[in-house]
Amino acid sequence: MTGRNALVTGSTSGIGRATALLLAGRGAHVLVTGRDRQRGEEVTDTIRAAGGKADFLLADLSDARSADDLAELALATTGGRVDILVNNAAIGALGATAGFDEALYDSHFTLNVKVPFRLVGALAPAMAEHGSGAIVNITSMAGQFAIPGMAVYGACKAALGMLTKHWAAEYGSSGVRVNAVSPGPTRTPFVAPLGDALEELAAQAPLGYIADPAEIAAAIAYLAGDEASFVSGVVLNVDGGRTAL
Repeated sequence: MTGRNALVTGSTSGIGRATALLLAGRGAHVLVTGRDRQRGEEVTDTIRAAGGKADFLLADLSDARSADDLAELALATTGGRVDILVNNAAIGALGATAGFDEALYDSHFTLNVKVPFRLVGALAPAMAEHGSGAIVNITSMAGQFAIPGMAVYGACKAALGMLTKHWAAEYGSSGVRVNAVSPGPTRTPFVAPLGDALEELAAQAPLGYIADPAEIAAAIAYLAGDEASFVSGVVLNVDGGRTAL
């Protein structure tokens, strides 16, 4: 991936951090993004200490404007070219449908659906102009089957999975590949509030254990790299076999 610029949203911890480290290790110039400058700079420092290239871009991603601003900043930082986009930043709160807070509902669809939509709209045309590019969206198994309390989060991830297919059709003729990775239970700060329920969820899959973020990052890097040159429009399940049941 030497010579390529990769923007990874939500890359200050968890799957995003593991992905940033892996892409940088393969030679990409990684744009680390997040709301926490200290954590973001820790990731970039780690990458640079290992001989890689990285910059931190502070990004709130709370609305369409912040997504547009991030795209503009990313292009300015890389000299006008982002070759790889990983839409990883997300929010996920448990809750029954009845009484689910409206503001929280809106924030789910903003960060999980609208922000990727705006980033693809801002960055994919330039990829198409250059005749190549890779976009990897991070969905969830909750977008493929029902999990109690995850109706809003699951609906967002289902929408992102379908957008993946539409974007693959829209930009494929210009050499831009669009795929998604659908992780199963992964040990990250994002799912820490689930507590023992995470272990129970993982036990339902044939492999039966909670993934390390690096295992998900490996799948993301595969789809972003040349090894997947003929793969587009795919939602790759990396869930220990859970969706095979």
